[in-house]
Formats: sequence, C-alpha cells, structure tokens
Amino acid sequence: MERPFTFINSAMSADGKISTNERKQVRISGNVDFERMDELRATSDAVMVGIGTVLADDPSLTVKSEARRAKRKLNEHEENPVRIVVDSQARTPLDADIFKKGVGTRVIAVSKSAPRDRVQAFGKVAVVIEAGEDKVDLSELVVQLKKMGIDRLMVEGGARLNFGMLSSGLVDEIYSFVGNLIIGGAVSPTLVDGIGFQENEILELEFMSFEKMDDGVVLKWRVKATQTFD
Repeated sequence: MERPFTFINSAMSADGKISTNERKQVRISGNVDFERMDELRATSDAVMVGIGTVLADDPSLTVKSEARRAKRKLNEHEENPVRIVVDSQARTPLDADIFKKGVGTRVIAVSKSAPRDRVQAFGKVAVVIEAGEDKVDLSELVVQLKKMGIDRLMVEGGARLNFGMLSSGLVDEIYSFVGNLIIGGAVSPTLVDGIGFQENEILELEFMSFEKMDDGVVLKWRVKATQTFD
C-alpha cells in the first residue's frame, strides 16, 4: 500500500493522560516543546486530527512561526501544511478555527453515511474525501492522501484516532513529550484509547531516542511492525 510516512506527536502526563476527564485541552509541556511541535508541523506535508479533538480544542493546526511559514513559501509550499479532520459523520462546525485561521488546503474525511447537506457545505470550504461506509476507512484515506502528494503526515490525535491509525498499521513513529504532571482518572483519555489491543495483538515499539525538555522528556519510538487487527 502506497501511503505517507506517518508519525504521531503528542504530549502526555507522567501517568499517560493527554487531558482531564472533561476532555479539555491541558497545558502539559512548555515553550521549548511548543517550538518543537511547530517545527514538526512546518516540515510536514499535512497535519491530521480526529473530530473529537476539533470539538474539544478547536485547533487551527497552523504553523505559528512567521519564519517557518516564510521558509515553506520559499520552498514553494503553502504557508501551512494541509490540515485534515477525520470526521465520519461530518460534525465539524463550519465556524471552526481550522476554516477561519491561516491559509492553505483543508481536507475533511467523511464516511459515505455522512449527512449529504453537511458534506455539500464542507465542499465549499475544504476538499472532501469519502472513505468507508459508516466510519472513515483510514487505510483508504491515507492512500488518497498519498495521491494528493502528501508524503509526510503528522497525526496530532486524539486518542481514538491514534488507536485507529496504529491498529491499522499506518504509523511509522511516535513522539511523546512526557510532562511533570499527574492527571489521573479512569476515563481521562490516554495517548491511545479505542477498544485497545488483545494480549496477542500488543504492538511493539523500538526505542529511538530521548531528550530532556522543559520540565519533562521527549521519547521517540519506531513502530516495529505494520500489523493490522479487526
């Protein structure tokens, strides 16, 4: 399968949580890590999030640094990477920041069961990709993204999208900032949620590197195998 090189980037607490049980954005890392994240965005062809992240955080997914945006333009790229929302039932608000802030291409990935009026409305402000019957088929989606010229894909969550991508064998590397916080909570989202892996399916990672940053550490992992599970 032809697909982009894909990595997940996330910040989590020392106990593996990416948010509180209210599922609202929490500042886990500091300014140095924000710069690292901005550089990752600036050097990616596309940035992808799930609908849960859009509804909870309303991110713009833009490159914040003016210098990095200028460098992209010098290299004949749009100021911002392609911004993608995986949104099976077309629930993204039309006034979301992803549509209002920054220039560049937006992509909304929906399933074939998404309401037609919503899909038509998205067509006026974004490229709409239909993949899958009742939910977005991520394997089909990444093939279409590759055909669009996306070779390097950054995934910024949320936890369910992370699981979907990993369980479909679509992730090459994972970068995690682990901060000096304890969030706790049985229902607080972790780096990877979804239904989880069975014991004989557990995904193995290969350690790449670590770096002390702000009041935490950045861990880099390579996904050992591109396994897929039903």
